[in-house]
Amino acid sequence: MSTKTKVILRSGKDDAIKRFHPWVFSGAIKKIHGPQADGSLVEVFSNRDEYLGTGLYQDASIAVRIMAFAPHKPDELNADFWQKKLAAAYHLRQATGLTENKNTNVYRLVHGEGDLLPGLIIDHYNGNLVVQAHAIGIHKYRNEIAQSLKNIYGDKLKSIYYKSKDTLPGNFSQSEEAEGFLFGNTASDIVLEYGHKFEIDFIQGQKTGFFIDQRENRQLLAQYAPGKTVLNTFCYSGGFSVYALAAGARTVESLDSSRKALELAEKNVELNFSDTGNHSVILADAVQYIRENQKVYDLIVLDPPAFAKHSNVRHNAVQGYKRLNAEAIRQISPGGILFTFSCSQVVNMSLFKSTVIAAAIQAGRQVRILHQMNQPADHPINAFHPEGEYLKGLVLYIE
Repeated sequence: MSTKTKVILRSGKDDAIKRFHPWVFSGAIKKIHGPQADGSLVEVFSNRDEYLGTGLYQDASIAVRIMAFAPHKPDELNADFWQKKLAAAYHLRQATGLTENKNTNVYRLVHGEGDLLPGLIIDHYNGNLVVQAHAIGIHKYRNEIAQSLKNIYGDKLKSIYYKSKDTLPGNFSQSEEAEGFLFGNTASDIVLEYGHKFEIDFIQGQKTGFFIDQRENRQLLAQYAPGKTVLNTFCYSGGFSVYALAAGARTVESLDSSRKALELAEKNVELNFSDTGNHSVILADAVQYIRENQKVYDLIVLDPPAFAKHSNVRHNAVQGYKRLNAEAIRQISPGGILFTFSCSQVVNMSLFKSTVIAAAIQAGRQVRILHQMNQPADHPINAFHPEGEYLKGLVLYIE
């Protein structure tokens, strides 16, 4: 079946697609010939009628997500298409040593544009897969995706949970089909990350259930935690707290504004340690707590949610990062270690670093950068889609 809908770009708007950038923005489109149904497969052409690629259409700012670049011209995204794409993603994780790792059985299998599957996220939790669609077109192929995953994992697969209620637009997010099991019915499970145990709730948890992208940064924190008093802000499931305690931190305090998050953090600490006397939780706003409590810590973790998801609020986000970091730098002990992060895609590493340095100047403290951090290998960055580099972090030594 040949694709009928033809998307024609404005003059000069084809350069990015020729450089394999996977997004066509609505403002770049000159004409659309044929049906314009959300989620439909369309062919993209230059203003000179050159075929550029085939993608999934959506009436949104990102109007087309390219699934195959020229010269490839699929008539449909059939079972063979999904099998090859998902197998390639699996083989990449094999190459990083994650698929057969006895100490770590949680990893990201598909990272959207980073795996040439824009709009699709799949996370692996001890044989359970959580699939999340960020585009209507992906949503429409969810059953084909599930079948390919069953082919790849075979009898190692326990369940596939589809979790797109918070990521699909409009009526699609309200549909009963936006969330539910596509295979099996495992609602939660215990996973291992570098030998540490974490309970993952696929249904009620944030995102897909766990922030997998901080795995290597949690392991790095363990190098600095022995004997330290640690404050883990925005702790969610207590990942950094568990690593700090396992490394021999003197005390660890897990702070979050969500009571449910603190309950999960406590549960994960209890999963790993018979004696939890050196761990406590704090229900509070991070900035307000650090400012008003005046308690001095040896090591502080700042891992806030994205302060900005769009460029029009980037300035406000930068001011938020500056306030948060200034308070932490002001309060940390001499010789203290600060792990500070931003997951705002529109705040790049250069801007984040400048913001943290401005915070140090405001706090009146000398700082040195020990490490610059980003997302791990199972969250690959497409070389032609730099926007995929969303996680950035710094480890600072505060004099």
